[in-house]
Amino acid sequence: MYFGQQQMETQWWKQQADASAGRGASGTGDATLTRLLIPKISLDAIVAEGTSNKQLLEGPGHLEQTALPGEPGNAVIAGHRDTFFHHIFELNLGDEIVVERNGHTFRYEVSGKKIVKPEDTRVIAPSRYAQLTLITCYPTHYIGPAPERLAVVARLKP
Repeated sequence: MYFGQQQMETQWWKQQADASAGRGASGTGDATLTRLLIPKISLDAIVAEGTSNKQLLEGPGHLEQTALPGEPGNAVIAGHRDTFFHHIFELNLGDEIVVERNGHTFRYEVSGKKIVKPEDTRVIAPSRYAQLTLITCYPTHYIGPAPERLAVVARLKP
């Protein structure tokens, strides 16, 4: 996990430098990576593009069929409860979530939390406004496959 984050961070910095220089994506053919920062819980992680088992072992993963962070719609990022998203249950209304992607910084404000069954896909449904949804298994301290999911929803600040 640590090695995977280091590799993705190196690629992320290159993408940021390319974006600042007006070159667009890094030219490596890789998807543009996202950095997720949540000051309240001391989270700083590079987000993989995708949510395969391998990707989620390296970091949180952006659910590919959802909006990209900063764009209109519901950008969904999933993470394991026993690694990167271990403390997202501590987030409350008004807490800040920062997303950095392709040379841009997007600031979100937590607007709600909900606990849902795994088959309840309403939390990943498209949205008319720019929204970020973080999802992990719940309860976070559960041993074995968790029976529910925790979704933390945040709206893009103007």
